[in-house]
This record gives sequence, C-alpha cells and structure tokens, in this order.
Amino acid sequence: MTVVPGQHPHRPVESGTGPAEAELDIRSLFGQSTAVFASLAGPAHLVEAANPAFFTAIGGGDRVRTGVPLADLVPELAGHELMTLLDAAFRTGRTHTGRDARVLLGTPPAVREAFFDFTYEPRFDAGGNVTGVRVIGVETTQVKHAQRLTAEHRALLEQIARQAPLDQVLDGMVRVIEELAPYEILASVLLADSDGRHLRHGAAPSLPSFYNQAIDGIAAGEGVGSCGTAAHRRQMVIVDDIATDPFWDDFRELADRAGLAACWSTPILARDGSLLGTFAMYHRVPRTPQESDLALSRVFADTAALAVERHQAERARLAAEAKEAAARKDLAFLLRASTALSSDLDHTQTLRRLATACVPALAPLSAVDIVEAGRVRRVATAAPTRDEETLLASHIPLYDADDDAVARVLASGLSEVARRTPTGPGPWHDLGVTGYLCLPLLDRGRAFGTLTLLSTGEHVFDGHAVALAEELARRAALAVLNARQYTQRVALARDLQAGLLLPRVPELPGAEAAVHYHPAGEGLDIGGDFYDVFPLRDGGWAFMLGDVCGRGAIAATTTALVRHTARAVAPLLPGPEAVVHAVNQALLDRPQDHGTGFVTLVYGHLTPVDSGGLDIDLVRAGHTLPLLIDGAGPVRPVELDGALLGIAADPHLPTRRLRLAPSESLLLYTDGIIEARDGGRDQFGEERLAAALDAGIGTGHTARDVIAVLTEAVREFTLGTEVDDDQAALVLTATPTA
Repeated sequence: MTVVPGQHPHRPVESGTGPAEAELDIRSLFGQSTAVFASLAGPAHLVEAANPAFFTAIGGGDRVRTGVPLADLVPELAGHELMTLLDAAFRTGRTHTGRDARVLLGTPPAVREAFFDFTYEPRFDAGGNVTGVRVIGVETTQVKHAQRLTAEHRALLEQIARQAPLDQVLDGMVRVIEELAPYEILASVLLADSDGRHLRHGAAPSLPSFYNQAIDGIAAGEGVGSCGTAAHRRQMVIVDDIATDPFWDDFRELADRAGLAACWSTPILARDGSLLGTFAMYHRVPRTPQESDLALSRVFADTAALAVERHQAERARLAAEAKEAAARKDLAFLLRASTALSSDLDHTQTLRRLATACVPALAPLSAVDIVEAGRVRRVATAAPTRDEETLLASHIPLYDADDDAVARVLASGLSEVARRTPTGPGPWHDLGVTGYLCLPLLDRGRAFGTLTLLSTGEHVFDGHAVALAEELARRAALAVLNARQYTQRVALARDLQAGLLLPRVPELPGAEAAVHYHPAGEGLDIGGDFYDVFPLRDGGWAFMLGDVCGRGAIAATTTALVRHTARAVAPLLPGPEAVVHAVNQALLDRPQDHGTGFVTLVYGHLTPVDSGGLDIDLVRAGHTLPLLIDGAGPVRPVELDGALLGIAADPHLPTRRLRLAPSESLLLYTDGIIEARDGGRDQFGEERLAAALDAGIGTGHTARDVIAVLTEAVREFTLGTEVDDDQAALVLTATPTA
C-alpha cells in the first residue's frame, strides 16, 4: 500500500472534504498552466535549447537531450499536424499559432494524452534567411481534462437532481471517470448494506463479471482488500502494488485473474459520517497516485454520496408513502368492518358479519365459534364458494380437545398462528388448508369465542396480517358484548315496564276497555307513561292514566309509587279526589334519591248503570283533557281544572261527574300522542286528533275501534319518524247493558 509522496506507506489518506479540501481538489483537478520553450535549428529541427518544462512535457527521462532532431527525440510526433506546421513555419518564415492541439505522448503502456496552445516563430539570420524555429507553448492538458470532467460532473448532478435511477447514475459516473482519466483505470462503486457491515455491487462496467460476483458482499473490515479496509476505517486506502500488499492476501489470486495490479479506494460517506459505500480506481500496472488522482477520487466519492443519499431519501419517502397508504387502507378496512359489526344489535348477526368481513380481505376462509352451555357452537363461516362454506360449517371443534386450535385458544386467551393445517380432525384436506390463525374473542380477559382464519395455496399470515386480524377481533368482541348488553337491557326494560303496566285489560261490567302503549326510543329505558284499571270494594272500578316527568329507573319508581298508592288507598277513601290527594302526598313524602319530578294524572271511578251506560267521577291533575266520543257528533273535551301532582301540598283537584250512554266513549291519552312530529317537525296536535276521531268513529263503535283510528292517524302523520316521547291511551266505552 502506498500513499501520496511524503506520507507513511501504511497511513491512509483522509477522505473528508471540508471547504479547504474542496478548494484544493478543484485546483488539483484544473492544475496550473505550464509554459514550454524550445529553440530548434535547421530543417531537421534540432533541439538546440529548451527549458525544463519542455522536457517534462515530452516525457522527461532519456529525452532530456539537445542536439537531436525533434522527430527523433519524440518519435510519436512523426506525421503529426504539429510537425507539418513546424515545417511550414521553417519554409515560409511565417509565424503559426494553434490552440488545443492534441497529441499522444509516450509509448505503450505509458501513453498519455496532452493538449497545447503553441506559437511557432521563425528565426532569421542577418541576411533574412530562416535558420530555425522558436517553439513557445502552454500545456493545457490538465485544464482541458478538468473542463471536460466538470461538464460531465455537471451532467451527473443534473441526473441526480432529476432523480434518475441510482444504478444509472453510478454506472454513468464510473464510465465518465474511465473515459476522462489521462491513463487507463477501471472504476467501481460498492454500496454498503443498511447495517454498514458488508459491501454490495453497485457499478463496475469494466471489471470482469467473475470479479464483481466474487467481491459482492465482502465485509467492511481491517485488511479486507482496499475497499473493505477503507469502509472499515472511513478513510481513503491506497494500494499501489496488489502483488505485495498484505491487505490483498485473501484476494491476490482473484486480482491476478482479473489483471489488476493497484487499487485506490475512497469511502463514500453520508453527511452524518455513516458509511454509504466505496469508490475504487483499479490499475493494470502498479501505480502511485498524484495529487490530481486523489482529488478526482474525493470529488467523485462526494458525487456518489450525493446520489446514494438522494436515492435513500427517495426510497424512504416512497416507503413512508407506501406505509401511509397501507395504514389508510387498514384503517378504511377496520372502519368498514366496525360499521358493519355495529349496524345490528343482534350479536349472532354481528358474528356473521365478522366472518364475512375477513374473506377475502384477511384470508380465503373464516369461521367463528362461541361457547354456549359448556359446548362450542359454530355460528358463522365464510368461503369463496357455497360448497366450501357448507363444508367448513359442518366442522364443530371440541371444547376440551387438546389437539384442537380453537380449544387451546379458548383456554389460553392467546392467538395461535401456524403455517400448517390445524391439528385435530377437520375438512382441511378437502378445503386445501395450508395454515391458520386462531384469535380469541375476549370478555374481560376470558375468551367467549374464537375467530379462525384459514390459508389456502400460497397465502400466508405475516405479522401485519396478524396484527390487523387481532384488532378486528378486538373490535368484533366489543361489538358482540355491546349487542348482548343491549339485548339484556331491552329485556330488562321490557320486563320492568310490563311489571308497571297491566298484563292484560280486565273485563269490566257495563264497559269495554282498550289500551295503547308505545315507548319512545329503542326500548332501553322504562317509559314515564302509565295506566291502570282495578276493582273497588263496592263493585265499581278505578282507572287512571298519567305521565311521570323523566324516564328510566327514577320514572319507574315514581310510576310504581303512584299506582301502588292509588290501589292501596282507593278502597279506603270516599272518592277520586281523596285518592289523588293521597297520591300527591306520597309524591311529596318520597326520598330525594327517588326523584323529585312532577306527575300529571287523570284518575276516576266508574260504576255501571243498570239500564245501560256508566257513571264516572273524574279528577284531572294537570293532564291533557279527556275526550268524549259518541260517534254522532264532534269529539268534545271534558273541561276540568286540576294542578300537577308532586309540587304543592294541597293542589286544587275538583271532581267532575259524567254519564256515558251506551256506545259512548271516554278517551284518556298522554301528550306523546299530540306532540308526535312528522318529517318537517310539525306536531300532530289536538285538532288533528279530533278530526281523525270525528272522521273515523261512527255510532256503535267499540273501544278497540277508537284505539285503531288513533294509532293509524298518528302512524300516517309521522311516516316512520322516530318517536320522541312515550305514547299511551286508555279508552272506556259504555256497553248497552250492565
């Protein structure tokens, strides 16, 4: 290994290029113009005198002689345009000037290309005869080469700026260096792995293929040739004679086969100092670099660094965009699946949608199993064909089987993935199963079911697919639990509501009763509307219809308080007014945590008349006005004052007595009916209610007829609009005989 003159033979050359080093590299590449002078005599152009620069330009050595014809001293000039012009200057006596004259000096293999700007001035004697020619010139070889190199370098930078493919840029860079070098070189670029520990083939168009293949993947380490050592040291390493340098002990035979005798390697470093690769210049003969060679290596190593960093940045950008696109795709999939899973509050339907969402997005086949009463039940499957789905649905895993993946996942609560068919019996061969992923559906850490995805053909589950499937399973489990809780809450609310309403309408002497009840919302809360009909000791009957402020458990306790208080005191008190006062006092006496809302109520006692009809004593406490319906005339409201209950200690509650003739009806209803809204948010209202009853109820009607006309009118008005408030109605119709 050698270095530039004056350096220790085993000390590497620093490869960093700061501002000072960059300026030095530019000066080294462009060089300095050298003036040459020679005095030639006679037609043979004998060299009489010349300056040292002249002899250096023509090759030095044994050519440093005078008294010798120029053609003999520099035989390669024979037949060259320079000699033709020189002869012309001697013959004509005229001065000749030329620029950028190109000449190849030296003999193989040490031939070099040179360029000169020159002037031939004839020399005259006293008689005006030409005696010789003075040659005055400037060698511009380095300037010429540097200009060409600069143009090519600019073209490479433009390629990098246009984001040309890295292999194209590196190949072009290597070819430029090989073409413009003043002597034969073979250049190569090796690129570092992401860990910086190995070097891979980048570009080396002039090196033999067997050589490139042999060094592809060499380690970056001390003594691993020129390139491995340069990569390890992060410094330029120069080996001027491969045959004797210990760095090449393991590669000497390979280099000999490739005809390589010297190698100068420069590390390609990123701006942060990390290794990107190496740039090497090989030679067929042992060679020691000059300063211009070192500058050339540094300049193009920096160019290669720029190209590699730009390439890596572009790859990172594309990878980030691909990752972002994949994340968006995953998120879109999860959102679609989550929407489908939560679109139905039936947990079995949710599990079926889960199986469908997985095929083919996550796997060719899917199955969902849940545990019920200590046994596994397959509730959903999905497959490309109906036959495959039927076959998959026919397989039921065993809950306690050690060789069954579903059983193991149910027991452990952990996902299981394998690139083989599941253990245990199953239609795996018929379905072409090649792998599986079994995921638990968890409820507070315990598995209540599993989602099994099955691979076929070349499909495999990678880490990304497993993570996506686990997230989907987590969301599905939550959706199933929500659906189950919803079902349970609806059932609970329904049961509680049933306990607060009549299980059935009783048969009344001399009267027919019919009721309508429609809770608001989805049935999750207990409504605040209520009604009741119950017997009294004297053969009469009590009836009521009311509305509790609010919904839910508090409304339920208030409803129960009103009904049970009325039922308890009605047999003991003289009439409706006393009963309603007792209810009001019970509301005032209730604990704070049982609610403080008011209650509206219509309460009455009815007694059948022997000749037919009903006598009714009625109290209205802040409720909507009851309606009298006879079928012959217009509907009439029962005008009756009365204050809200649960507000004042002694509300004004007068009693109104009515007699219903046979086929006459009394309608009690809550404000949810007249406040029902259509799509334009207009209310149904009292006028529409009266008009519907007038148009739909005739003489001889029944209580059920009234309910049917009322509910149909509200339904047509709302046109499927969600009910905002509970709706309740109670109809009492007098029959012809008691």
